[in-house]
Amino acid sequence: MKEKIYTIPISEVFEPREGCPICRLRDMLEERYLEYVMGAAMMEPDVRQETNRLGFCERHFAAMQKRKNRLSLALMLESHLNELAESRLDARALAPKGGLFGRGGEGTSLTDTCFVCDQMERALGKMLSTVVTQYGKDGEFRTLFGEQEGLCYPHYEMLVRAAVKEAGKKEAEAFAQAAKGLTEKFLTPLREDVSHFCKMFDYRNSGAGADWGNSRDAIERAVRYLTGRGE
Repeated sequence: MKEKIYTIPISEVFEPREGCPICRLRDMLEERYLEYVMGAAMMEPDVRQETNRLGFCERHFAAMQKRKNRLSLALMLESHLNELAESRLDARALAPKGGLFGRGGEGTSLTDTCFVCDQMERALGKMLSTVVTQYGKDGEFRTLFGEQEGLCYPHYEMLVRAAVKEAGKKEAEAFAQAAKGLTEKFLTPLREDVSHFCKMFDYRNSGAGADWGNSRDAIERAVRYLTGRGE
């Protein structure tokens, strides 16, 4: 499955030139992993072992509940709950080493892990490295990268970190500068719209017919820019 996911062509993700391309890539990965875990993979022992160990976050439990194949989810839950009852209820296994209950375990929490999040994070990390590499080697991709509508802040940060890790100093600086330009495409008008939204609550600007401009959804767009997620 990993091999299939990693074959998503980077240029295909960037081609639409709408919104943040890394948000689009993340959404594609998320959809593929949800299809994977709700499909035949649910019957694979190694996958079931990992879903038992990691569980799922609230977001991905909710996404799986909305899908048609509820039997797959029920089978996974049956196995997961059995694993929990047999090995996760001992307080000594939950406590940090040297804690209240003696030697203890590692103090890790099942509520902090998610199979889908874990797989997505690994795949996205590899694909961000590919973006940086392709930017450095492919002139056409550099042009395509610069034509993007913008980058949300979390994915701007992730791309810069990938560049520092994967590229030489000169190449990383060039990539970071290009990425900065893209995130500023979103940030500059967004700052203006949020400020305008705030000003519209001044009594001098709140009368009938007052011009809100593009600021009415400024709060929603600001949250999306800062988190990489909509509602």
